Amino acid sequence: MKFGFIAHPTSVGLKRYVKMLDLLQRNSTELHSGYKRELWRRENLVPFMNFAKITSATGATCEGVIKYMPLVADEMLADARTIAGRVLQGIDELVADGAELVGLGGFTSIVGRRGEATAEKSPVPVTSGNSLTTYAGYKALLQIQSWLDIQADREPVAIVGYPGSICLALSRLLLAQGFSLHLLHRPGHERAELLSHLPEQYHSQVTLTGDAGELYARCKLFIAATSAGGVIDPARLQPGSIFIDVALPRDIQADTRPDRDDILIIDGGCVTASDEVKLGGESLNVTIKQQMNGCMAETIVLALENRRENFSLGRYLAPEKVLEIGEIAERHGFFAYPLASYGERIDRQTVSHLKRYYHHEIYAGERGEATQNSSRLAFVDAIIAQEPAREDTLDRYHQYVNPMMVDFLKLQHCDNVFRHAAGTQLFTGEGEAFLDMVAGYGCLNLGHNPQPVVDALKSYLDAQGPNFIQYISVPEQTAKLAEVLCHLAPGKMGRVFFSNSGTEAVEAAMKIAKAATGKPGIVYLQNSYHGKTLGALSITGRDKHRRYFKPLLEAMVETPFGDLDALRQALTRDDIGAVMIEPIQGEGGVHIPPEGYLQAVQQLCRQHGVLLMVDEVQTGLGRTGKLFACEWEGIEPDVLMLSKSLSGGLIPIGATLCRADIWQQAYGTADRFLVHSSTYGGGNVASVVALSALREILAQDLAGHAERMGAYFKQALSEVAARYPFVAEIRGRGLMLGIQFDQTFAGAVSASAREFATRLPGDWHTTWKFLPDPVQAHLRAAMERMEQSLGEMFCMKFVTKLCQDHKILTFITANSSTVIRIQPPLIISKAEIDRFVTAFAAVCDELSTFLK
Repeated sequence: MKFGFIAHPTSVGLKRYVKMLDLLQRNSTELHSGYKRELWRRENLVPFMNFAKITSATGATCEGVIKYMPLVADEMLADARTIAGRVLQGIDELVADGAELVGLGGFTSIVGRRGEATAEKSPVPVTSGNSLTTYAGYKALLQIQSWLDIQADREPVAIVGYPGSICLALSRLLLAQGFSLHLLHRPGHERAELLSHLPEQYHSQVTLTGDAGELYARCKLFIAATSAGGVIDPARLQPGSIFIDVALPRDIQADTRPDRDDILIIDGGCVTASDEVKLGGESLNVTIKQQMNGCMAETIVLALENRRENFSLGRYLAPEKVLEIGEIAERHGFFAYPLASYGERIDRQTVSHLKRYYHHEIYAGERGEATQNSSRLAFVDAIIAQEPAREDTLDRYHQYVNPMMVDFLKLQHCDNVFRHAAGTQLFTGEGEAFLDMVAGYGCLNLGHNPQPVVDALKSYLDAQGPNFIQYISVPEQTAKLAEVLCHLAPGKMGRVFFSNSGTEAVEAAMKIAKAATGKPGIVYLQNSYHGKTLGALSITGRDKHRRYFKPLLEAMVETPFGDLDALRQALTRDDIGAVMIEPIQGEGGVHIPPEGYLQAVQQLCRQHGVLLMVDEVQTGLGRTGKLFACEWEGIEPDVLMLSKSLSGGLIPIGATLCRADIWQQAYGTADRFLVHSSTYGGGNVASVVALSALREILAQDLAGHAERMGAYFKQALSEVAARYPFVAEIRGRGLMLGIQFDQTFAGAVSASAREFATRLPGDWHTTWKFLPDPVQAHLRAAMERMEQSLGEMFCMKFVTKLCQDHKILTFITANSSTVIRIQPPLIISKAEIDRFVTAFAAVCDELSTFLK
C-alpha cells in the first residue's frame, strides 16, 4: 500500500529550510538535464522525501511520499478557505502518484475542519494523525510520572488547549488514570458546555480556567496542544516544571530552549522507529527515524496495516482508538521513546534531577518552605542516609558538579558509578568488578585502599592525634615526613613545602624560583602538563588548556621538547630564573625524552645559573621503575615536585622539595618566612598517611616490580601492536605506558564531498568553484577538523570497548586524544597484565575492518 503525506513547516526557519531544499533540488535537476521553463514554475507542494519501501518490525511493508505545503500556520489561517482547496489539490497530486491514503500534518488538517471536511471531498481516505500524536504525549507524561516517582492524585496536570481534539483525548485518558486536571480553554466558553465533553464521573477531578496565569502557581506538570501556539511563558513556570509540548506550533513562548536548568520542555507527540524498522534505503543507519511527528507516523502505521480508512478526524478522538493505534504502532516498532527537548534526546537522568521539586518530605528546606535549622538538618540526614540508584548519582553530578562531564561519559558508555574499591579492582553497586588501568592518573601506586596505609590512618584518628596545628605549633608527623622525603629524593634536598595537590606543588615551585633568583621567567617545554591553576597553566605547553584564560603570566618561555639548541637560546635571556621539566611527558602522550637530554638540560642550567625544577607528580614514587624517574639519568634537581601517590591515594597532599640554600634565598628572613602558606598543607593526618605509603612502596619494592612488569607489559603490547598498523607505537617506561593510535581519516571528508559532487545529478564541482572564498576556507577547515575528530573517535572506541566488553578501565591523556594511558596500580599482577593484553588484542581484531 502506498501513502502520501502533506506536511508544512512549523516555523519561519523551517520554511526557509524547505525553500533551500527546493532551490537545491531544482538547481540539481537543471545542472543534470539543462534549463527548462517548467522546472521553475510555481508548485502547490514541494517534494521532500520518497520512501520506496518501508518495512516494520513485524515484516509488514508499505511505501509512501512526503510533500511540503510551503506555508506556515499563520499564512494558512489567514486564508483558510483557499488553503483547504490547496490541500485537496495536493491530495489529488498524491493520488495521481499512487497514494491510497493521505495523512494531513498539523494545519493542513485544521483548515479542513480537523480533517472532516477534507475527508468528505477526498478521493481516498485521510487521517489527521492526531490519535498517535495524542498517544505519544500520553505515554510521555506517564514516563515522566514514573521517573519522578509521583502519584497521580498528588500532582495536578495542566492541559493547555482544551477542548481541542488532542487535549480532549488526553484529558479523558489522564482522568481515567486518576490525575486531577486544570484545563485551560479560550475565554468565552460556558462551564457547562466545556464539561459536557467529559464523562460526568470525572467532573470533580477537573478545574476550568480561561487564564493561563492561574496555572503557574497551581501546576508543575503541563501538557499542551493548541492551534495558536505561544500560550505559556517559560519564565513564569515554577522550578521543577515539566512542559510536554505535543503539537506544533509550540505552545511554549520560546523557539530555543529557555535558559533555565530547573524546568524541562519536552517535544511531545513524536515517535521514534526502532532498529527493526527500515524506512526505505538506509546508509550508515542514517534515515529519518527519530522524533517523527505522530501525524506522519500514524499515516505510515495505517499503511502498514493496509487500513484504507478515515482516521483521527474531528474533535472527538475516542480514547480506545488512541490506545489502539498506539499499541499497533508499538507492534510495528514505533515508540514514544526516547524523549527529546528541542530535538535533543533526553533520558531518565535529565528528568530525575527535578525530583527535589516534587518530594517535599526530603527537599522542603531547600525549597524554602521551612528554613529552620531542623529542616536543614533533616535534609542533610536524608541525603546521607540515601542509597541512591546509579541514575541518581549521575543526576546529582550532572546537576551540581559538571553536566558536560556526565554527558561525555554517557556518550562513551563509561558512565560507571562505583561503590567499592580494593587493590586493582573497582566494584559497582551490583558487585560487578572492573580492572582499573588508570589508577587515579598515577595516584594509586599502592592500589585502592591499601590496608597498611588505611590502618595507619585509622590508628592515628583513633588515638585522636592532632591535625591542624601548623602555624600555632610544630606538627610532629609532618616534620618526620619532610625528613624522609629529603633523605629519599635525589639531589641535596633540605626543605619541603606541603600543599594539597600537584598543581599547588608546581605553584609553590614557581614562587620559590622567583623569590630565590629574583627573575620572573621560567622555561618550559611544548606539550608539557603541570596543572590548571593560573600559574601552572602558564607553563603548561598545550594551548587547549590555556586559551580561555589568557593573558597568563608573562616571561614564561616555551621551547620544543628534546630541542637543546632552543633551550640554550632561551637561557640567554636575562629574565630566566628556572627550567621546568617532566622526566616523562605523561599527559603529553607518554613521551620519553631522547637519551642524554635530561643530563644536558641539567648541565645547561648549571652553566647559566638557573634552577632545574623537576615535576615528578605523575612519574614519581616507583611509577617508572625507579623511585624517582629523574634517577634514570642521574639528575639532581634543585626543586622537585610530588603529589598523587604520595598518600597512597587516600588523602590530598602535595610536596615541593628544594635545596636548603634556595629556600634560604627565597624565604629565609623575618619578613619572608610566612609569605607562602597553605591552611590544609602540612597537616599531621596527611603526613601519617604519606609516611605509611612511602614505607609500603619501599617495603614492597614497587619500583622494582614496576620495572619488571612494565618491561613484560610493553613487550606483550608491542607484539599485538605489530599486527595492526593503526597502533602506531607503545611508549613509556615501567608501568607508565601509552598506546599511540594512528587510524588516519585524512582526506575522508573532502573525498566524500567530491564523491557526492560527482554522483549527484548536475555539475556540483562548478558550483563549488563559485562559492565565495571565505566559505570555501571555512568548509576546508571544518573538513580537516572533522577528519581529526574521526581519529580521536576511533581511539575512544577502544576506551569504550575495553570498558563495556572486558570490564577494564582506561582513558586518553590530557594533551592527546589519540593516546590511551596505561598506568595501573604498581601492585598489578602478571595475570592481570595478561588479561589486559588479551582484551586489547580482541578489541584490535574487532576494530580491524580497516587496517589503514
